[in-house]
Amino acid sequence: QVQLVESGGGLVQAGGSLRLSCAVSGGTVSSYRMGWFRQAPGKEREFVSTISRGGGNTYYADSVKGRFTISRDNAKNMVYLQMNSLKPEDTAVYYCAADARYAWNRPALMATMGEYDYWGQGTQVTVSS
Repeated sequence: QVQLVESGGGLVQAGGSLRLSCAVSGGTVSSYRMGWFRQAPGKEREFVSTISRGGGNTYYADSVKGRFTISRDNAKNMVYLQMNSLKPEDTAVYYCAADARYAWNRPALMATMGEYDYWGQGTQVTVSS
């Protein structure tokens, strides 16, 4: 059974940085296209970023483009989300997700929750103003 465990969340002031980590077990991370989603209180879960199996392709939501960077270390079975220039509106629970079916796809599909087969429990990120 594939398990995803996020870590690295916390409280940070606006303008600060955090790096989220996602540890993958029960499977080989290089087999999965990986993604990050987030869910703010009272809002639906939304797409943040995704990275291809080998790490050569990435895609970001417009709201985080230029501030967040997704990366992966397949040798360590890890995926990361470096978040810079954080804003209060980035406050949310951040979830790691894995797609076992497609190495890459149309952006509209990769931003859809249904395209992911495995999910972590989430890590809270709070950005104070």
